[in-house]
Amino acid sequence: MKTFREAVESRDLDAAEALLADDIVFRSPVVHTPYPGKAITAAILRHVIEVFEDFHYVRELSDGPNHALIFQAKVDGLDITGCDFLVMNEEGKIADFMVMTRPFKATQALMAHMGARFDQIKADALSAMAIGRSGEG
Repeated sequence: MKTFREAVESRDLDAAEALLADDIVFRSPVVHTPYPGKAITAAILRHVIEVFEDFHYVRELSDGPNHALIFQAKVDGLDITGCDFLVMNEEGKIADFMVMTRPFKATQALMAHMGARFDQIKADALSAMAIGRSGEG
């Protein structure tokens, strides 16, 4: 099984999604309220990977179930640095996923792009949940 880092770096979002716990909580760098659930988290990941240009992880720190994956990318030509803070559950799935980014101008660009996509992100999450309930996929 791929690690989350390997899955994201290879853009294998199915493998990344397989590493998410059903009850994951996603904490965005641009929205106050956390997003609960695998479907919305996976939909956000699938869209943000399209928004980021030249995305790559540059460092990884681990302490038991806690992992910090530091990344660099571009948004609208602006350099952005961020960190994915992951907390694994007993099954080895990601139960808590918090993202922080800097600098502010690049974070604002990220917020604008993701905000413009959010209706589609929600629709994608609802579709994934419906497929999951029907036993398909």
